[in-house]
Amino acid sequence: MLGNAGLTDGVVSELDRALADHELVKVTARVGARDARNEALETLASRTSAELVQRVGHVGVFYRRRAILPKILMPD
Repeated sequence: MLGNAGLTDGVVSELDRALADHELVKVTARVGARDARNEALETLASRTSAELVQRVGHVGVFYRRRAILPKILMPD
């Protein structure tokens, strides 16, 4: 969850770990206006080398394929 502190290095490293474990992760972003929230989610995707596959309200869904034994396959 992104809170009042915004996008910190701790949030980035935690999402990176979660993506390594699960491939698909939901993140709630409570960081002000829509533009700020969208920018934070896009920045989070680029810093974790993930794809922002869906955004609904305050929730962003991130996907990053595992290098070994991927469970979810996204079409190109």
